[in-house]
Amino acid sequence: MSVRKWLVTAGLMAAAMVAAPSNASADWTITPFVGWNFKGAADINGNGGASVENQFEKKIDYGVSLASMGAGVVGFEVDFGYSPNFFEGGTASNNSFDFTNDSNVTTLTANAIVGIPIGGQRGGSVRPYVLGGVGLIRTNVQDASQFFDANTKNDFGFDVGAGVMGFFNTNVGVRGDVRYFRSFNGSSDNITGLGLSNFNFWRGSLGVSFKF
Repeated sequence: MSVRKWLVTAGLMAAAMVAAPSNASADWTITPFVGWNFKGAADINGNGGASVENQFEKKIDYGVSLASMGAGVVGFEVDFGYSPNFFEGGTASNNSFDFTNDSNVTTLTANAIVGIPIGGQRGGSVRPYVLGGVGLIRTNVQDASQFFDANTKNDFGFDVGAGVMGFFNTNVGVRGDVRYFRSFNGSSDNITGLGLSNFNFWRGSLGVSFKF
């Protein structure tokens, strides 16, 4: 990732924290989660410039989310996810590869989140929400047969998703959501200099939320 992209990502993370609501009605929620990735696809660049499209198996993903919401409605979130074996064993019938256990994906995104606190902010409640943002998508690909070059990339990317939080009381609940991740690549087709890359996947997750 270029210095400019690093600065943009770091700036967005800082802006999310600074802009998070600070009034008395705001709440913070931290959610450790476990999930799974599905519908993943990418172009793997190999020796000699070869490019092969491959679909990947469902892989476990785990991480943590920290969110702050004013009056439980509008807020910001920082989400970290790690999938240790994302590229291990493709499922495409014509190009399944034996990727090593060192092949993984890391995501770190800053998101805007909009929810509807049904039941209020105190006691038991339900909060459906939607979110979207941008950040870092880091991929590390290694092929056991060494047909492909080892490839580690830090890309600028985005995620969008929706889910629901359900609280048993004021401070403890559960959260589940589904998100779509996709990385950007360089492009001269627009003024932003960014285009959509072929690397993308979905993530479903479930976690325990602690509100304070």
